[in-house]
Amino acid sequence: MIIDKKNKKSIRSVFGKTLAELGKINQDIVVLDADLACSTQTQIFAKEFPDRFFDTGIAEQDMIATAAGLASVGKIPFAASFAMFITGRAYDQVRNSVCYPEFNVKIIGTHGGVTVGEDGASHQALEDISLMRGIPNMSVIVPADCRECEQVIKFAAENYGPMYIRIPRTNVCDIFDENYEFDFCKARVIEDGNDVTVISNGETLAEVIEACENLKQQGYSAQIIHVPVVKPLDGATIIDCVKKTKFVITVENHSIIGGLGSAVCELLSEYYPVPVHRIGVNDTFGQSGKSEQLLDYYGLSAEKLTLSVKKYIDKYRLVK
Repeated sequence: MIIDKKNKKSIRSVFGKTLAELGKINQDIVVLDADLACSTQTQIFAKEFPDRFFDTGIAEQDMIATAAGLASVGKIPFAASFAMFITGRAYDQVRNSVCYPEFNVKIIGTHGGVTVGEDGASHQALEDISLMRGIPNMSVIVPADCRECEQVIKFAAENYGPMYIRIPRTNVCDIFDENYEFDFCKARVIEDGNDVTVISNGETLAEVIEACENLKQQGYSAQIIHVPVVKPLDGATIIDCVKKTKFVITVENHSIIGGLGSAVCELLSEYYPVPVHRIGVNDTFGQSGKSEQLLDYYGLSAEKLTLSVKKYIDKYRLVK
């Protein structure tokens, strides 16, 4: 699969525009932000529907509690902030005010992962997926491109229940064409292969696709699975694919603890034990730098993934 990584678009703008489009259709949709409307792009909705937009200030705890209250009277709140703050600062409110009563609140965490860039470790959420997927009643979704993000936001508006949707700060390239349809219940096989199953989502999916294309030129055959829904995890598709390769590598812009890699390990250790190697941030904080440099530093760039996946395939072949 060939993708054009030079032509990138703002996934945050797509999020904001989609919210505004949905606002025209459904009067119950309301949007909350924590003094970051420009960064999260909820400002697009705010301009269209100022009476249904609530800026709570730098107070994510209050924002989530307010969203829960709005949901309790039938509104469909979309609450947005940086992933670090909306999951970290407001964890108690997300757990006890949203998920425990199972209110219909959609939590959007923008600026996830090390690609937040120069803002550094304090703003780089590397634990957010772990925090959210550990809460009962919460669904966790990580779209990979703009088309998928648009469909995910529409899905969230049309389907009941607490949801955490994570999108990056960086612009992203197109991966899916106009025929793509997001399926909440299914992971998607992007590429077939025999040597290894590589599982990813979010902005690292494009890096994985490029890396596996590089490996194809060197005679390697990698199967790629995109898992946009980390919870509930589509175990059936993953197990079915892994039965072919019997070796898995997960790649994520998140700590290797508690995220996609952990979810895959939990699944396979119980139902189909095979070797799994997790590539992500290795139990450390992020740091300040340009997003491309940080992807490379943490081994998540296509160039570094090409080397890593090749190394692990060669190692697995020796012990197979």
